[in-house]
Amino acid sequence: MKAIWNGQIIAESDDTIIIENNHYFPKESVKATYLSDSQTHSTCPWKGLASYYSLTVDGKTNADAAWYYPDPKPAASEIKDRVAFWKGVQVTH
Repeated sequence: MKAIWNGQIIAESDDTIIIENNHYFPKESVKATYLSDSQTHSTCPWKGLASYYSLTVDGKTNADAAWYYPDPKPAASEIKDRVAFWKGVQVTH
């Protein structure tokens, strides 16, 4: 799977985990040069507290376009150290 935004591959892996129709990529498959930490957080009742990254590619920023669970609840332990995308990021084969 590939995560693409603004013409660049942000992440690429054959080892994604699908939860609620979102592909969670291993963190090491995500190109950190495109990520910047966000102060945004949200809470999922069964996954826990999510943190976000903004993406910056070729001078354009997509705020809070990636999220991850630094310390997921036990029911979602399989997505620890994984990143998912939304907000116009295309996830495709």
